[in-house]
Amino acid sequence: MTVSSRSADSVTGGLNRGDRAFLVGVRRDGVVDESHAFDVERYLTVRNAYGASVSPNGRVAFLTDTTGVPQVWTVDVPEAWPDQRTFLDERVMFVDYSPTREEFAYGADVGGNERADLYLLDPDDGPPVNLTARPDAKHRWGGWAPDGDRFAFAANRRDRSSFDIFVQSRDATAADRVHETDGWVDAAGWSPDGTRIAVVESRSSYDQSPSVLDPKTGEHTVLGEDDARHRGVEWGPDGEYLYCGTDRASDTLRLERLAVNGSGYDIVVDGGEWGVDGVSIHEGGRIAYSRNVDGETELTVGLLDEGEVVETVRPSFPSVGVAGGAGWSAGGDQLALAASSRVDNTNIHVVDPKTGQRERWTCASTAGIPREQFQAPDLIRYRTFDGRAIPAWLTLPPDPTPGETPVVVEVHGGPESQRRPGFNAVTQILCSRGYAVFEPNVRGSAGYGRRYASLDDVERRMDAVADLEAAADWLTDHSLVDPDRIAVMGGSYGGFMTLAALTTYPDRWAAGVDVVGIASFVTFLKNTGDWRRKLREAEYGSLDADRALLEQLSPLSHIDCIAAPLFVLHGENDPRVPVDEARQVVTAAREQGVQVRELVFDDEGHGFSKLENRVEAYTAVAEFLANHV
Repeated sequence: MTVSSRSADSVTGGLNRGDRAFLVGVRRDGVVDESHAFDVERYLTVRNAYGASVSPNGRVAFLTDTTGVPQVWTVDVPEAWPDQRTFLDERVMFVDYSPTREEFAYGADVGGNERADLYLLDPDDGPPVNLTARPDAKHRWGGWAPDGDRFAFAANRRDRSSFDIFVQSRDATAADRVHETDGWVDAAGWSPDGTRIAVVESRSSYDQSPSVLDPKTGEHTVLGEDDARHRGVEWGPDGEYLYCGTDRASDTLRLERLAVNGSGYDIVVDGGEWGVDGVSIHEGGRIAYSRNVDGETELTVGLLDEGEVVETVRPSFPSVGVAGGAGWSAGGDQLALAASSRVDNTNIHVVDPKTGQRERWTCASTAGIPREQFQAPDLIRYRTFDGRAIPAWLTLPPDPTPGETPVVVEVHGGPESQRRPGFNAVTQILCSRGYAVFEPNVRGSAGYGRRYASLDDVERRMDAVADLEAAADWLTDHSLVDPDRIAVMGGSYGGFMTLAALTTYPDRWAAGVDVVGIASFVTFLKNTGDWRRKLREAEYGSLDADRALLEQLSPLSHIDCIAAPLFVLHGENDPRVPVDEARQVVTAAREQGVQVRELVFDDEGHGFSKLENRVEAYTAVAEFLANHV
């Protein structure tokens, strides 16, 4: 039975939201710990400002969820009171200022369905204009032309499984299809002279082909080597090169330039052990690039000079963490980006690219929680079954009790993702309730090179799950941990990992929390969005060639092994992992006599974007863990 976000759905008893024990957490001896008495809603109303874009006059637009869902706000000077510019009940997904006018484009979907329309808004002269008006299709922004009169985007209007490239005038309601494909492509920006568009076709998470498209003639020139990542493709200031991070001849991403005339690559920056995971270039020649150093961002800003980065500076931030989402001012004298750490929520900072001096422009609220109360993690490594060292973040609660500390092992999605030390409200909620949080980057994670990321492909899927058992072993031996109170939790692919851990190593876990997770690879691949199937089959295996293996790897095939209480949360409109994944695992687990709680939100998709839903979801998670862990 589907349970809406407003229904009572637990098959177990529990604490209600008014109970003091829920608000702060209960130790095993029954004594309430009141030293960190903030409720779930308080932590989830800690605000984050991100997605910066700079107007021609120097105004900074960004996204923040002050109203409960991300909307566009602007600020004119550092730390001034911002102005709200969009007023939707649904989330805004990006904002991008025109290079020539004080107007911006933004995208918004409905109910988390990811079918975003594109809009244009002059924030001082109003109402927004729906540029695309095709709510049945996905529209992915591809950037403004330098003249600000046109923009590009990719959309699956013709065929739900494929994306085409479109160009549209800012004052038109119809777009021109300038390039047809049979796969997943993105428009990656216009050349400095506005005559060409960079296009990136993705065949898997580790195989992208950059190309150049002439939108007038339709001429399309494929560049680069196959079977290699090409990330963050950007035009060089002279229009003769594309710059990107690529591992075409390296295990990790290097910053290279690719000649548009087809003459090949030149290495610009070799990141060494740690890859170059981001690049942003201003048409005047300024460049910013970042290295992912064991999960933390190392930012370098400089000037391009014939394929070399010179006059480099490294801006510093208040605390070590992550930064990204760069946007340049019109003259290239300001670089706006978002930065956060586990003890600093996300804010927009503006960097002087010549000096590296940084200034914070937004003051996202911590909801009255003192910053010193946020817990910082330690980076550790533990040995797994084959002797490999697995990196993980361990965040301890305040004043943990030796031998009595419960732990939540939280697994990231992807699988080609990485748990990094940015601000995470859920981690802080759990720590405030006395849990340690253990976040492993098991094999298959991004950030540690191509070979590491491929160690869980297809038939090696369960090796990553074995890394979770090794995490439980390491925690069992930890002097602070109660080995009988280790739970596992994850979202999306992390939801699969949660279910796989519960069914493969059932005696290791006190409870499991599956958020928008995969229960069966077969039904997931059948029902996921048409546009995603090929990309996901490249990672998991294909329905045609690997069906028996996919059945064997699916937690649903082993649900009779599950023993721990299970909480399953999902969004009714999820286009990536359809909600039937939740329904079938709930039904099957209940048939085995497992204590199961189910919570499905009828106005969410792949994850929870609305504040009221997030509060309800993680209030319920806190209650579930209090009951069972």
